[in-house]
Amino acid sequence: MEIPESLRWTERIPAGRAWRTALPGLLAECVQRWELRVGRPYGGAFASLAVPAELPDGTPAVLKLQYPDDDSVQEAAALAHWAGRGAIRLLAHDPDRRALLVERCLPGTPLYELSPDAALAAAVELLPRLGVPAGPPFTPLAEEAAGWAERVPAAWEQAGRPYERRLLDVAAGLLADLVGSQGEPVLVNQDLHAGNILRAAREPWLAIDPKPLVGEREFAPVPLVRGVELGHSPQAVRYRLDRLSAELGLDRERVRGWTIVHCTAWSIGAGQVFPNQVEVVRWLLGEE
Repeated sequence: MEIPESLRWTERIPAGRAWRTALPGLLAECVQRWELRVGRPYGGAFASLAVPAELPDGTPAVLKLQYPDDDSVQEAAALAHWAGRGAIRLLAHDPDRRALLVERCLPGTPLYELSPDAALAAAVELLPRLGVPAGPPFTPLAEEAAGWAERVPAAWEQAGRPYERRLLDVAAGLLADLVGSQGEPVLVNQDLHAGNILRAAREPWLAIDPKPLVGEREFAPVPLVRGVELGHSPQAVRYRLDRLSAELGLDRERVRGWTIVHCTAWSIGAGQVFPNQVEVVRWLLGEE
């Protein structure tokens, strides 16, 4: 079975190897259950195997087989909650197999293929549509953040202290200030970067692959601020922070704080260090 290069990291850990072994059977079972015709997997997916599919009536779709991590557990619930408003529609869900059948975006051009200014203008239109009131079953941002505070220092030690301890301390201090003073809780997405917003026919742009939480609106732009897709430099990151905060009517310092916290939380994963996340932390602290 063809596995995209972006999923090669799963070879390094026992859970990943077990998932890869199970994939051919899971795919065959989903094809049979939903009577699908499927093509070759998409490249670029980091936490799922995604393949183009066609329903019996010819409707184009995408079949996703999720890597069994905690971040994607509530993806189907988020898509159902949005019900197609600003995000792809959920067509079917098999929680036991961690399989989703979702709307396919056509033409599917990613947001990052626009100029940075045009991409940010589209994001400013999209984000308020996704920030709808929500509660259970979605994990509160405060609860997720408590997990970051517990896990990241240990991961940092295990990775050989790949950057200065003071960056962890700064993130912990910001987190303590941010968590208890949040505004209205809405549905936010930890991974809404410019590669997870696609051009579509039904709406100009639709979000895909959500990692949902319930938290304040100031958290919503974080993936776009920190993401490399629209430029990775001190100037590009600060420009996105300034523009998104201003045009969405958000508190810039809270968006900045959440970005530092989230970059720190995602700086180490599956034993791998992500230098781009650490660079964003430094840039937002005024270090170049």
